[in-house]
Amino acid sequence: MNSIPCTVQIPFDSKPINSLPSFPKFSSKFLGTQNSLSWVRPSRIGPSNGSKTQCWFRFGKNGVDAEGAGIYGSQTRDDFDRDDVEQYFNYMGMLAVEGSYDKMEALLNQNIHPVDILLMLAASEGDKPKIEELLRAGASYDVKDADGRTAIDRAVNEEVKDLILSFSVQKA
Repeated sequence: MNSIPCTVQIPFDSKPINSLPSFPKFSSKFLGTQNSLSWVRPSRIGPSNGSKTQCWFRFGKNGVDAEGAGIYGSQTRDDFDRDDVEQYFNYMGMLAVEGSYDKMEALLNQNIHPVDILLMLAASEGDKPKIEELLRAGASYDVKDADGRTAIDRAVNEEVKDLILSFSVQKA
């Protein structure tokens, strides 16, 4: 069973806070409320005596792992689209480096499936976890861009190339 242990400590203080006239008035108890006499702290959820609580989070049914729970690795080829390519392009800082979306748009305009474009980008960045996720989702490492380069050709180093090739051997 995979789980994440955590310890939660929730302090409790019901004393009003005086002399805070600069705060705005909130109507939600989660944000705090102000009565005519003083400012009252937001409501707290959990033990009211400040005690510590031990808790265990279980993924999915019966404590399965993250992949079994559908959190990671459950995507298929068709779960990826143009927006995913743009988000990854931005997340990895490629827009900052390139200065425009031109290279990304060029790949998208070649009728290459977004998951295969993501694999090319991840290989050029050496992003091993993303490469593995994309290959599990059905990305094809032998799709070529306009320059005739594949994800293997774009790989940042031999280690990334070996990762891509070893995954393809595992699938066979």
